[in-house]
Amino acid sequence: MSASKRTRFIFPRWVNYALPVLIVTVMGGGLYLPTIVTFGFSSSTLDVGYAPIQPVPFSHALHAGELGIDCRYCHSTVEKTAFAAIPNTQVCMNCHTNVRNVSEKLKPVQASWETGKPIQWVKVHDLPDFAFFDHSAHVNSGVGCVSCHGRIDTMEVVYQAERLSMSWCIDCHRNPEKALRPKDQITNMKYKAEAREGENELQAQLRVGKELKEKYKIHDEAYMTSCSTCHR
Repeated sequence: MSASKRTRFIFPRWVNYALPVLIVTVMGGGLYLPTIVTFGFSSSTLDVGYAPIQPVPFSHALHAGELGIDCRYCHSTVEKTAFAAIPNTQVCMNCHTNVRNVSEKLKPVQASWETGKPIQWVKVHDLPDFAFFDHSAHVNSGVGCVSCHGRIDTMEVVYQAERLSMSWCIDCHRNPEKALRPKDQITNMKYKAEAREGENELQAQLRVGKELKEKYKIHDEAYMTSCSTCHR
């Protein structure tokens, strides 16, 4: 074969097969990407409604709702540390040594009390390890428990009420007015901003939230939306 024929083709022959592969890849990607985004960001994927079975059938509707026990009685570190402590058996037995102490539901608690082995509660709101969340920073800035956890006081079985996704968090960081309330109302699940004449519930909340944003000096949006704030 002459030199001219050997050098006629710039690319090797296998490149001829690359074009159909490229076309299939582009077309398939066009269908694949929206599907991944749709399912990846759906409520079910983000664990909304997740309600694991706990070792003790503890009713928040009874304790926090009907009896009105403050969240901080059980989750005592929520104002001081990043982690909202899960109550130990001693906290349960402070009441249940005398209250309904013959209930079948209480037996795992009594067994824990007698043996010293902690109750293995199942975490409901479980953020990924690469996301840092500080309960004390939020609570002490006027963000109520209900903003992230929903109406715990109505839940027989606690479930994840919100998406807790990055976009959900950033939206609140950019517009904290909708979540702010007076600090003495942090654990009040029924709190609503008092509306003025002509205001609806949302308008009242945004007005009060804006006032509290100034009062609590929540101004630094650059910090609030910085990657390092939550990813450390």
